[in-house]
This record gives sequence, structure tokens and C-alpha cells, in this order.
Amino acid sequence: MADRRTRARIQLGLIALVFFGPLVLAAWLYYGGWFAAAGDGTNHGTLLTPIVSVPEALPDSPLNPENDGAWVLLYVNTGACAAACRDALYTLRQSRLMLGRDMERLRRVFLHGPTPPDTLFLAGEHQGLITIEDASLAGLLDNKRPGGVPAGGYFLLDPLGNLVMYFAPDIDPADMVEDIEHLLRLSRIG
Repeated sequence: MADRRTRARIQLGLIALVFFGPLVLAAWLYYGGWFAAAGDGTNHGTLLTPIVSVPEALPDSPLNPENDGAWVLLYVNTGACAAACRDALYTLRQSRLMLGRDMERLRRVFLHGPTPPDTLFLAGEHQGLITIEDASLAGLLDNKRPGGVPAGGYFLLDPLGNLVMYFAPDIDPADMVEDIEHLLRLSRIG
């Protein structure tokens, strides 16, 4: 009788091991850092929520015709375009070039203040850069910038004009491009 009980307990233990063993092993591998699930990455930029549609919020903005059917990477500088501004424009240009064959899907926009930028500099160094002035848009973007993140970064808009992400000014361009490429792969528009 005792021999039967021992065998029954062993069988019950084996059945439990078959069911719970893979679960324990998977948890150990995942939480132990041995395995990261697919899609378990992090964004380098900050996702903007709630979604704000620029065409709905500012129907007369000069940005609206510029992003018609394309993604927009927008840099805002309402002051004079000094060294930091020129560096940001360089990052804007290089980030687009790093997209390779997808670079035609992205437009670069420089939102400046009342002081117009140096057109000779822009024509020589930043061909294809779209420059606009829109105080209302600058105010909207300043309000949408995530708290605790410094100004002077880059906003990404989808082809419908929705604000999608904000990238801090000191971001590595390769990290920004990684996020943009991910969105372009997933996008069925633009």
C-alpha cells in the first residue's frame, strides 16, 4: 500500500513538472535577463500622448500643406540661429540621409521665429529644408513638449499631421533614426 502511494506521488510530481516546469524556466530566463521578448525594446524619443492633430488644432498653419502625405521631422528655434541651432539643423539633415531609401518619406522643417534664418547658409548647407514661421504652432509645440525634457529638440509628425514623438536636443542621430525607421516600417501611410 505504501509502495502504491509513493508511485502515485511520483507520477503526480512528474505531471506537475510537465505543466509548471516550462513556466518556471521561461520566467527564470526572462526575469534573469537571459531573454528579451520580441518587441520589448525602448524608444529613444518620447511618445506624445494624447495625440494632437496639427491640422485640427491649427487649420491655417503653414505646416499643414508641407506634411501632406509625408512624415515631418520638425526643429523649432524661435531665436537667432546660432551655433546650437546650426548643429541641430545638421543633425536634422544627417538623420534624414541616414534613412537611405526611406529618406523620401520624410520632410525636414525648420520652424523659426520672427527673425528669418540666413538664406545663403540654408541654400548652401541644407537644400530641401522647409522653413516656416508660425507663432501659434511654436506655442502648441512648446505645450506638447514632455515635462522635464529640454527644449530645442525635434518633433516627429505622421503624414496625417499628428504629433507622434519628441526627441531631446542631445539625442544621438542614430537613435532618432532607429525610432523613425521603426515607425516607417509599421506605417501604412506615407
